Amino acid sequence: MKIWIAMVVALALPQAALAQGNKDDAKAKEDIAAHRVIAAAHEKAAKCLESGKSEKECHAHLAAECKAVAIGKYCGMRHKH
Repeated sequence: MKIWIAMVVALALPQAALAQGNKDDAKAKEDIAAHRVIAAAHEKAAKCLESGKSEKECHAHLAAECKAVAIGKYCGMRHKH
């Protein structure tokens, strides 16, 4: 009986680890997607600034695009001016 229980536990542990791995994979995919949205928004902000528009206007567009994805008015990224 003890051997049977040990076998059941030994078979269940890898399955539990796989289930956790799937959760981690889903979280990683979400994180990757969020980074891509943020990167695209920053690229648009750079092009906006290159076009000669004001920093205020470009930052407003950046904030709008990142509202649901990043934290802060600089879309999760800030540098000195």
